[in-house]
Amino acid sequence: MRTLALLAALVAAPALADPLPLDAAKVIATYPHDRGAYTEGLFYRDGSLFESTGMEGRSSIRQVDIKTGTVRRKISTPASEFGEGIVDDGDQIISLTWKNGHGYRWSLGGFKRLGTFNYTGEGWALTKDAHHLIMSDGTPVLRFLDPRSLRVVKRLKVTADGNPVANLNELEYVDGEILANVWMTDIIARIDPVSGHVIGWIDVSALTKQADAGGGDAVANGIAWDAKGRRLFVTGKNWPVLFEIAPPHAR
Repeated sequence: MRTLALLAALVAAPALADPLPLDAAKVIATYPHDRGAYTEGLFYRDGSLFESTGMEGRSSIRQVDIKTGTVRRKISTPASEFGEGIVDDGDQIISLTWKNGHGYRWSLGGFKRLGTFNYTGEGWALTKDAHHLIMSDGTPVLRFLDPRSLRVVKRLKVTADGNPVANLNELEYVDGEILANVWMTDIIARIDPVSGHVIGWIDVSALTKQADAGGGDAVANGIAWDAKGRRLFVTGKNWPVLFEIAPPHAR
């Protein structure tokens, strides 16, 4: 019932007369995760997870061993900034900051800072399709960026049942869909990247309960896709566990 109430609130509708598909996350495996990691961004690359964490004075970018949760490599981002989402782009990592209006380019292999770029509004999360980087900023509108210039080339408004869906946070591109954590909920939205329509929801409330992280900010956030192995990983802010769940089309 809590999940249905959340969905009704998300689409600003008093009731869901003809609700979109809602599937409970099916857990395949669990792995350790650093409880101290305030997860903002997550992606899979070459057998490792890459994770960004937030909070001023605690923000970092990390390479993490999936099976053990061990941090193999880590760099702290400027102490005055709140780190946000990350994505890989060739041999680089692109990262966002929350309210500073700029992000960074880092070397993938050594986490060396290579440059900065600017954007308007807030920075929340990043993912990519075959041609663009895709950015969320807390609004119902996703930005599609040119990977070279990092300029906005188009915008996509996300709606469910005709209503805008705000608080789109961590993103991952999976089999032609954009998956998005909806901040402060147990819901992952499945978004059509052409129309912006939500085509379904994934309910991770059982995972939130199992993680038992405590605290109002310890919400689900973090999605990573191993395309070759067809493994989908999810976690949350300060969660002590990383979950592998069945991808949407395997439910």
